[in-house]
Amino acid sequence: METKTQLAKLGLFDAKVPRYTSYPTAPHFSNDVTPELFGAWINAIPADSQISLYIHVPFCRRLCWFCACRTQGTASASPVAAYVETLKQELKILKAQLPDGITLSRLHWGGGTPTLLEPAMMEDLVGAIFDVAPMAPEGEFSVEIDPNEIDDARLTVLSRAGMNRASIGVQDFDPDIQETIGRIQGYDVTRDAVDAIRAHGVKSLNADILFGLPHQSQARITESVQKLLSLSPDRVALYGYAHVPWMAKRQQMIPSDALPTPQERLALFETARKLFLWDNYAEIGIDHFATKEDGLAIAQANGTLRRNFQGYTDDTSDVLIGVGASSISRFPQGYAQNAPATSAHTGKIRDGQFSISRGHAFKDDDKLRSRLIEALMCDFQINSQEVIDTFGISQSQLQDVYRPLVEGFPDMLEVTPQGIFIPEKARPLTRMMARALDIYGLDKAGHSSAI
Repeated sequence: METKTQLAKLGLFDAKVPRYTSYPTAPHFSNDVTPELFGAWINAIPADSQISLYIHVPFCRRLCWFCACRTQGTASASPVAAYVETLKQELKILKAQLPDGITLSRLHWGGGTPTLLEPAMMEDLVGAIFDVAPMAPEGEFSVEIDPNEIDDARLTVLSRAGMNRASIGVQDFDPDIQETIGRIQGYDVTRDAVDAIRAHGVKSLNADILFGLPHQSQARITESVQKLLSLSPDRVALYGYAHVPWMAKRQQMIPSDALPTPQERLALFETARKLFLWDNYAEIGIDHFATKEDGLAIAQANGTLRRNFQGYTDDTSDVLIGVGASSISRFPQGYAQNAPATSAHTGKIRDGQFSISRGHAFKDDDKLRSRLIEALMCDFQINSQEVIDTFGISQSQLQDVYRPLVEGFPDMLEVTPQGIFIPEKARPLTRMMARALDIYGLDKAGHSSAI
């Protein structure tokens, strides 16, 4: 039986499942996690340890129709300046709670469009961040850069502050597709931004490209990937476009009848994937590629690859603290999310308190299932003995957890006494396999296509 027929029989082309950047996923967060509990989790961070810090900037000059992120448009700098002041106040509150000696293993500015900040705002924000905690000696400071919203003055501030990784969104270079998704960004603009980034001494470059866009064909994605490869990014995220107009109203601007079918989406992914592999990139998890020297490839090789809200990471810190509206923090004890609306978040911070509105405190076997799902998503395999040793459970207990996975995907998994392995032919099913280990229902959210 052909692999595509097997995939179809197992429901790949109809399934809607989470991306599993967390477990449980964000739709299952509740109001059980309070600002007080969040503060207690911060207090419990060991002194002299490393944490990661994420700064969310929700503003964009224009709202791209394809984007489902929590963002808002602005035509002036005044709301951005006010928001930076809120971030600075939030960082002060965080500093008062953090134990002594904390350093940053990772600092990431995301959004939105962080490069919408004017140079003086960037300098203020950098100063406020490093007043809370300095970068660790081998730390990584990354910023999402919009090629349409970057200039020499901004790059000078960021590079002097220690930015050593930049991330650019490409999506697709085809002008017709760009017009359809509301994201006009010519190849020349992107190339010039990349040249400027490297001219400022920033050596590491990430790029995002999408498959499954309207009017996308194998010929068109081939041309876009080849143009992207000409820029020599160190890492590439090859994300599937998630068409969820019931959640992201702006996506109603995109004609649904121009979208590829699930079978065509798989062909688009495979076309792009082969191009990256032919250019000697290492395949990282379900949708990333990296040069062999990049930290992701090294982490994959030594078994320390992890998954978080930005996708795959080589960061091994146990704590990630999100700053800004809608940001999500991760602790050994659970997850906590700030108020999603900028106005609500700002109001809480001005009152001198964290704006935590919901989250999830780990209970029962959450940590066990989280690790199993992460292992599938990162390594395509689960080492049973490692799980037994880490969580102190018996072989029979673990087999009970495995049962829905093993029974749900007959002939598509390699199951041995040592553990479970997903062969290459079955890897498009990885998110569905992770779902088999998820005891939380799907009725609370409309998820994106499994492929």
